[in-house]
Amino acid sequence: MTKTIAKYNDFGDCTPQTAKIVDIRSLTDNTKLFELQFTDSQLNERFTYKPGQFVLLSVFGVGEVPISIASSPHKKGLFQLGIRMVGNVTTKIHQLKKGDLVGIRGPYGNGFPVEENKGKDLLFVAGGIGYLPLRSAFREAVAKKADFGKIFILYGDRCPTDVLFAEEKDEYKQQKEIIFHQTVDRDDDRCWDGNIGVVTTLFPFIKDEIDPANTVAMICGPPIMYKFVVMELEKLKIKPENIYLSLERKMQCGVGKCCHCGIGDKFVCLDGPVFSLEEIQGLLEAL
Repeated sequence: MTKTIAKYNDFGDCTPQTAKIVDIRSLTDNTKLFELQFTDSQLNERFTYKPGQFVLLSVFGVGEVPISIASSPHKKGLFQLGIRMVGNVTTKIHQLKKGDLVGIRGPYGNGFPVEENKGKDLLFVAGGIGYLPLRSAFREAVAKKADFGKIFILYGDRCPTDVLFAEEKDEYKQQKEIIFHQTVDRDDDRCWDGNIGVVTTLFPFIKDEIDPANTVAMICGPPIMYKFVVMELEKLKIKPENIYLSLERKMQCGVGKCCHCGIGDKFVCLDGPVFSLEEIQGLLEAL
């Protein structure tokens, strides 16, 4: 895959560009979806990204955090960032309101190869907050459904109150050739009428529909999930070069200078965050 680094602007000095928050939507008690637009209208027109890439979002005077883009590149003029409140910077971000300004630099890293796999079946496996960066990829595929075969989406979360974009389930189920399955690890309130178990318990529902020679899998979720999802994909005979994973590491600079995100001889911010399984099979610390 081709590396794409700050393609819409000259970031020789990594200067953040000003963006305005145009909408905020609560997804769960601790996760919000922010819709942003650059204050420079020409920058809005030139801004492009691949599903799975990330930006560095800064709250002026507070700090900066890497956030994966959650919207489809098909959506022009605006972009969405799903942000869970887990630290000082993200807590401050959650306190922001419509019309507030933030800094954005990027997009950085590699993305999921959606466009590169036209004509193939696509299998997306999302766990927890991993739904957000992977959403950019499958929303792009759904928007261009005629370019692909079957689209499988498997999504698992901890409990019903953590489920993201619950309304999108009905949208997918109404479309032909889109197979959507969802699960939760536990049903604390006993209000869930779907599958209960980790995301790998969804594989039996699709195993007879998978054509391994024509399927590309894309995965994003907690690190502990990857080993077990890969095992299921191997049972389906999907080749390592057709399995893509988004790895999570501490990324500070986004341009390979701080070295915090190193894995062997690779940097997650430059060579990733999306890697094929074939690329990282020899890196013991990758999964």
